[in-house]
Amino acid sequence: MLEGKVAIVTGGTGALGSAVVQTLLDAGATVWVPYINPSEFDHLRQRLGAPASTRLDGRLLNLTDETAVQQAYAQVASAHGGIDILVNVAGGFAGGEPVHRTSWALWQQQLDINLKTAVLSCAAAVPHMLARGGGAIVNVSSRTATQSARNVAAYGAAKRAILQLTEALAAELRDSNITANAILPSVIDTPANRAADPNADHSRWVAPEAIARVVLFLVGPDARIISGAAIPVYGRA
Repeated sequence: MLEGKVAIVTGGTGALGSAVVQTLLDAGATVWVPYINPSEFDHLRQRLGAPASTRLDGRLLNLTDETAVQQAYAQVASAHGGIDILVNVAGGFAGGEPVHRTSWALWQQQLDINLKTAVLSCAAAVPHMLARGGGAIVNVSSRTATQSARNVAAYGAAKRAILQLTEALAAELRDSNITANAILPSVIDTPANRAADPNADHSRWVAPEAIARVVLFLVGPDARIISGAAIPVYGRA
């Protein structure tokens, strides 16, 4: 399905990201993962095993460093002949206080890890997609972007901005054969989330592998008519 395609997956060593990496590799793509912890990338490669791991590459990269991201993605394009797919999974959650008790430092941190990483990755990848004659971008937002709750304003604002980013990309790139879509997870069934909420009904949560299959569809040939969408992947959570 994706043979000959080159994909970048940010956050590819995390629970959702690694499921996306596995799914894209299984579909035949070559996958490149920027990471901040070498041991996590080594673990990902070992878990995948051969022959899939032979199409997996990556490097240490600060995704909030504009120059470093530009240079790294240019090297990916040079080494692999281009970039076809970008999946922005990198991000993180912090919160727990109402707006009037939340420092701007936390707002900035949430904007940096959730929005800035996606913006810089898109800006670095799109020129190589244009040169390739097309591509597909999937950004990971959150249900919180459209259904806010108490004490999560900074996180929700950053994830809502991801939707605006996605819509802007779709409008700008519609005539260039590049699609841009967002997915909105609810509660993902990860070890970290189970540890944080051990008494929840985990059967209602969404498996990372199920979300990864939605990503695969969005970057595949059957989704070329879909762009600018915000797709809920809530399951029963």
